[in-house]
Amino acid sequence: MSSMTFFFVFVLILTFLFLVLNFVLAPHNPYQEKYSIFECGFHSFLGQNRTQFGIKFFIFALVYLLLDLEILVIYPFGVSEYDNGIYGLIIMLIFTGIITVGFVFELGKNALKIDSRQSVVDSYKSNSFVNTYSQN
Repeated sequence: MSSMTFFFVFVLILTFLFLVLNFVLAPHNPYQEKYSIFECGFHSFLGQNRTQFGIKFFIFALVYLLLDLEILVIYPFGVSEYDNGIYGLIIMLIFTGIITVGFVFELGKNALKIDSRQSVVDSYKSNSFVNTYSQN
């Protein structure tokens, strides 16, 4: 048996072993909310109202995803940089430049700025508390 076949068989057996252990050892306490349909959000639980979700967090997730994918594209270039030569370097610089221009555009539009929900009074109180004990 080759090492690759052994690896696939081992992973398959280990996966089923963990699934069986989870099924046998996990506590099962079903209730109505667990059986309800979950689709694009959640229903009110015990009379709680839904709160608005800020789109700023979605923009952060998209920017993170784009920069993370950029890193995934740059890694293979770093490994094969010697074989690619100047042509590969130029293509990678163009790709990185396009991503950088988009990121600078987002910074210029303040797309990554999240407004604080703390009031000015709360920050004044906390600063006066710190200043009272820092003078001693």
